[in-house]
Amino acid sequence: MTEPDQHFESLLRYLKETRGFDFTGYKRTSLMRRAQRRMQAVNIDSYEAYQDYLEVHPEEFTALFNTILINVTSFFRDSEAWSHLERELVPELLRQRPEGQLRVWSAGCASGEEAYSLAIVLAEAMGVEEFRRRVKIYATDVDEEALAQARQALYDLSQLRGLSPERLEAYFEPVGLRYAFHKELRRSVIFGRNDLVQDAPISHIDLLVCRNALMYFNAETQARILQRLHFALYPHGVLFLGKAEMLLSHDNLFAPIDLKRRFFRKVSTDGARAPVVEGADFLPVNGSANRSDRTGGRLRDEAFGAGSGAQVVVDGQGRLALSNHRADSLFGLSARDHGRPFQDLELSYRPVELRSAVERALTERRPQWIREVHWSRGEQSLWFDVQVVPLFEQDGTPLGSSVMFTDVTRHRQLQSELEHANRQIEAAYEELQSTNEELETTNEELQSTVEELETTNEELQSTNEELETMNEELQSMNDELQSSNEELRDRTAEVNQLNQFMEAIFTSLRAGVAVVDRDLRVQVWNSRSEDLWGVRRDEAVGEHLLNLDIGLPVDALKPGVRRLLSASEDGHEQLVLDAVNRRGRPVQVQVTVTALRTDGDAPAGAILVMDEVNAGEGAQESVERTARTGRDPRSPDDRVDETSATS
Repeated sequence: MTEPDQHFESLLRYLKETRGFDFTGYKRTSLMRRAQRRMQAVNIDSYEAYQDYLEVHPEEFTALFNTILINVTSFFRDSEAWSHLERELVPELLRQRPEGQLRVWSAGCASGEEAYSLAIVLAEAMGVEEFRRRVKIYATDVDEEALAQARQALYDLSQLRGLSPERLEAYFEPVGLRYAFHKELRRSVIFGRNDLVQDAPISHIDLLVCRNALMYFNAETQARILQRLHFALYPHGVLFLGKAEMLLSHDNLFAPIDLKRRFFRKVSTDGARAPVVEGADFLPVNGSANRSDRTGGRLRDEAFGAGSGAQVVVDGQGRLALSNHRADSLFGLSARDHGRPFQDLELSYRPVELRSAVERALTERRPQWIREVHWSRGEQSLWFDVQVVPLFEQDGTPLGSSVMFTDVTRHRQLQSELEHANRQIEAAYEELQSTNEELETTNEELQSTVEELETTNEELQSTNEELETMNEELQSMNDELQSSNEELRDRTAEVNQLNQFMEAIFTSLRAGVAVVDRDLRVQVWNSRSEDLWGVRRDEAVGEHLLNLDIGLPVDALKPGVRRLLSASEDGHEQLVLDAVNRRGRPVQVQVTVTALRTDGDAPAGAILVMDEVNAGEGAQESVERTARTGRDPRSPDDRVDETSATS
């Protein structure tokens, strides 16, 4: 074994010791190919490194076992074979067992399609009620994940392709996007884990279905599994195999019922029949003198001597009485040896022990056989079947024994040649079957790959549909955003118009106006304030009122502003302060502070209206009106009011 193979065997032992999966009986070619597929998926190029990876990542065991245990199955796979089972074998099976429980075993059931196919066939043949009363279907596999899926009995339409529409409607009911198997029939199907290599078989089985499972094992493991399947079946039991499994070298266990469709009958192995042995009858022999006196005796002697097979006769006293020409030439006997004790002759123990056989023949009073005795004479190799026949008088008195050597050398050569030819044929058949199984395995792997690609395609289709849905949602959101954007633009335009209107108001006022928040930070600073104090709007807005460097003594405003901000009712404060305008000219400025209220109870800030006292009476009135109403007396509304008042 090469180094990579040693590492691979170490990996198989590791799987057996840690997870209980014994893959040592699987064919190495396909097993290594599937293990390497997982190694490529995780970017590992040696079995040692992959074993280390399994130790660190225990979740990889599931992916490895799913790759090795190819769960390729379907309902009524190979429909021609299932039709033959339905038309011919099941009716015959029911005729043989008209009463009592009918036991069926689906070995290597994968995700359960095969077991439920058996349930459908038997339910149609027996009727649902009798099926529930009499039938037990045992479905086993080594893959716990596949068994969990089988127990659910839920399948999508792609997995139900082998079913006719009538059977789909009769035995399945829709559950969401999937279909569930008939609940009443489901109770008769029992799922469990069973390893064909290690676990004991289920016994007393009438129909055993083990399709496309044996082809993954080597010849030795196949023979061991078939012994267990043979034990599991009743004498009338039927074995249903996959199309790659022919059992040509196991005809001692199973005989074909229909070899094309892979149906086999159990062969009984109860004790072999004992060979029928017939002894030759010999006339009594009373001595050579009496024989010489009779013509018939002479003829008998010559006929005995000319026999084609070597033969010797031992008398009742254990002496060599007769030997024919063939015995003389083979074993070196002569007339001088006649009368000698048989035990003194080399023939009595070579080429085979004859003394005990002669004694046993006389004691048991029946012929004794010694098969396939080998005798070498120089370069010549001979084979004999030796028969020891006891000789008796008519009254039952023992006379002696006849020992006959039948030359079976040619038969042995032909048998050896035949065995050699059979071995060659068997090897060729096994090689052919192995090749067929390899092709079937490859086909299974290709089918598995196709199913994986179909699954991937479905996932991509589902992803595409999700993306399409997301695209539609984004389009809808985009429409909503556009609508919101248009509303925002309209509101912005309104705000801009309002701001422009307010700016026009503040600009039109002849008094300086400043608006502060509760923290006394300037929010509004109109153009009159800029002209009065020489501070630009961008320099004032955002600054604390008391920090403004202007000619107005702002510290004097702080108490009044604080009182208004803490007051719960509307009010205003008026102060006349000495100030210096932006031109450096001393002026008196009247400052009116009014609370700025919104919908809430507490003031949001304060409005400061600043105007020079010497601006004239009109200016004073404007300041007071602005302080009271917050409006420019020259605004359109006031003009309307004045017009109405004038009217």
